Amino acid sequence: MKNFFRKVAYGISPNENVPSDPLKWALGQLNDIPDLSWKGRIHSEKVMREKYSREWRVEEQKLRKKYKDNKTLYKTNKDLLRHKTGQRFWESLEISIRHTEAIQSKSPVLAKLWFFWANHFAIVDKDFLPKYHTGPYQRESIRLNLNQTFEKLVYDATISWAMIRNLDKSDNEGPKSKDAKAEWRRRKKRPATINENHARELLELHTVSPAAGYTQEDITQLAYIMTGWRLGWSKSTDDTKKVEFASEVHQPGKKVVFGKTYKSGKKGLAAVIKDLVNHPNCRDFIATKLCRHLITDEPTEEMKKPIIKAFKDSDGFLPEIHKAAIRVAFKYNDQYKKFQNPENWFLQMAKLSDFNWPPSAEVMDTYEPGRKPGSLYRKPEWKLNDLGHNPLRAAQPNGFSDLAIDWISPELLIRRLVYAKDTYELTKSANNNLEFNEKIVNKNFDEPEKILKYLEKTNKLYEKQILLFNHPEFLRA
Repeated sequence: MKNFFRKVAYGISPNENVPSDPLKWALGQLNDIPDLSWKGRIHSEKVMREKYSREWRVEEQKLRKKYKDNKTLYKTNKDLLRHKTGQRFWESLEISIRHTEAIQSKSPVLAKLWFFWANHFAIVDKDFLPKYHTGPYQRESIRLNLNQTFEKLVYDATISWAMIRNLDKSDNEGPKSKDAKAEWRRRKKRPATINENHARELLELHTVSPAAGYTQEDITQLAYIMTGWRLGWSKSTDDTKKVEFASEVHQPGKKVVFGKTYKSGKKGLAAVIKDLVNHPNCRDFIATKLCRHLITDEPTEEMKKPIIKAFKDSDGFLPEIHKAAIRVAFKYNDQYKKFQNPENWFLQMAKLSDFNWPPSAEVMDTYEPGRKPGSLYRKPEWKLNDLGHNPLRAAQPNGFSDLAIDWISPELLIRRLVYAKDTYELTKSANNNLEFNEKIVNKNFDEPEKILKYLEKTNKLYEKQILLFNHPEFLRA
């Protein structure tokens, strides 16, 4: 069962003892949300929103106006503003916080589920979201809800600042709302119209999936329910305030989704989310995705049943859903091996080899805005970008794929070979020996003799690392 520790987490480091009861070890991590293991600076979503709005956006607009006739001076001063505000640092800080939780915390199983849900409610790479907002959103709207119900998780993700910015929710305005009749709209020829982006993704990606059979009219009606939820507005910028419900742009009247009628007003969103998360197709969709993430690309109905039952019996209480998923992963551990996505692969490599990774809090805290952050501070962002899997930079609202076919390509596999070689520099000097490699193998593979024999192909330690971390048994868990 040694690969189970890599299936539901990131393996056992050479400095850890192998738990005698793997299932008990995993289930014991799912009840509570401990404080983050990171001991350095951590900025809240509110602080990062203000940094973006007031330190960067307002000042960049001033530069744009000042140097409108001189693109060279604009670019030079814009780069100086990036350094002044620390803009190119915050993303790597968030990745360091995230990776510390996976590698060094006592709850790596919870960390892996946190990453799963952050990808389920993905924020795309646009509008400076990765640099300022996505990390805090994942920490506050996702991680802190992992001991709550799925209903609460969906609601909090839906009304989060990052998600509303991500899906252009502020552009969703009721055509018959009070604000739609405003004189300024007539003068500027800007009618109030709905934007269906968020409503569509709430149905398709976050809750019931297309299997529920919703129609275009359901999407439109849900968009009407969601009118009014927007980023707070101010004269200087629309980004300084938190999310608000503005009744003047909310579409009046009753709305019908899946044949059920919802009243007008702020409470409509909570009511429709409650019904969506209790829809049978939602439970099946979530069970499928959890099995696909942990066990196999093609989950069976038998695999999904215990998760669906736990979802229904607990009213969507996430710890119970997670426990059911872990039990299923344990049950099918010997029958299925799951190809690991690039970040999971990298984190396993870092933990098993006891790398100097991520950059420590002591290192990251030495950076202060005002100077250009060098490679010492930006390694996390660069490394994950090179791997093709930066969790703060999803290309699409459906996040990164969990299917092996999307990660098994010559280019992506070559990147793993290169990374296994390049990351040898992160190996601590005390670990540069054969005995250390044997510990890694013995603690994390069910047939260590086979792996060790394979590593005898070379006497060079860095080549052994390349072979180990690209062995089929390591690429899968």
